[in-house]
Amino acid sequence: MSASKYMAIWVGVVGGTLLGLMKAEAQSVQALDLEQQVILVTGSTSGLGREVARRLASRGAHVIVHGRNQERGAALIDEIESEGHGSARFFAADFSSFEEVRTFGNLILREYDRLDVLVNNAGMGSSPDDRILSKDGHEFRFQVNYLSPFLLTRILMPLLEASTPSRIVNVSSGAQAPIDFNDVMIENDFSGRRAYAQSKLAQILHTFDLAEELESTDIMVNALHPATLMPTEMVRRLGVEPRATISEGADAVMQLIESAEIVGGQYFNGLRPARAHDQAYDKKARARLKELSEKLTGG
Repeated sequence: MSASKYMAIWVGVVGGTLLGLMKAEAQSVQALDLEQQVILVTGSTSGLGREVARRLASRGAHVIVHGRNQERGAALIDEIESEGHGSARFFAADFSSFEEVRTFGNLILREYDRLDVLVNNAGMGSSPDDRILSKDGHEFRFQVNYLSPFLLTRILMPLLEASTPSRIVNVSSGAQAPIDFNDVMIENDFSGRRAYAQSKLAQILHTFDLAEELESTDIMVNALHPATLMPTEMVRRLGVEPRATISEGADAVMQLIESAEIVGGQYFNGLRPARAHDQAYDKKARARLKELSEKLTGG
C-alpha cells in the first residue's frame, strides 16, 4: 500500500479534523448533573473505543467522544442520546498533528470543569508495513500511539487533578518491542510490527513513570492489553482471523475505569495483572523516554 493511501486511512477527509474542532468549539456544553462523571475516550468512533463509550453512557456518564470521522461521531452521539441514560459530545482531532492535539486538549480545558477518567485508546496498528512520517516529522505510529497521548495527558492533567479521585487508562498491547534510543524513529530495520510494538511499550513505560509521579495524588494510572486480535479495523487490515471479541476487550477496559479492587501503576493482560516487557521496569529507560517525550512534544 502506498504512503498516500496509508495517510488516507488515518486522516480521512482532508481538513475534517480541523473543521470538527471548529464545530465543537462553536457548540456549548450542555448542563451536566453535578454527580455525572465526565470521561474522555480517544479513538471512540469505532471498535473498542466505541463499545467503551456506549457502555459508559449507558451507566449515565457524559462521554467526550473523539475520532476523525464526523459521520461516525454524529452517529454515536445520536445513539447515546436516544438511549436516554448518559450524554455525549464529539470532538475531532488528528493525532498525527501536535497542533491539533493541543487545540483539542485546550478546548476540553476551556469547556469542562471536570474530567474523571481519560482513556487513551486511539492508535494505529502494524499494517500496512510502510515507514511513514507524521505531520510533525516523527515516525507515524510513535507519534499517534504514544507521543500525542503523552502530550494530551500532560495538557489535561490540571483537570484530572481537580477531579480526584480520577483515573488514566492507557490502552496498550501485548505486542511490545524495546525502544532503541539510538534509533527511536526506526530509520533502520523498519517494520510496521516493530514500530507498533515499540509505541505500545512506550505507553507502558509512561504509565509506570506517571504512576510514580502521581503517587501522592488520587489519580490512578494503569495500562492494559485489552484482548488479542479483536475484530477491529486495525485487525482487519492485518488480514487475520479475530481471536477475541470487542466485548471481551471492553470488559478489561471497563475494569480499569470502574473497579474499586485494583491499584495503580500496573499493566494488565485482559482482566489480570501481568508482567510487561523488561524495559518497562528500567527506571533509566523510563527517565530517558520522559526526557525525549518532553523535548519532542514541547510538553
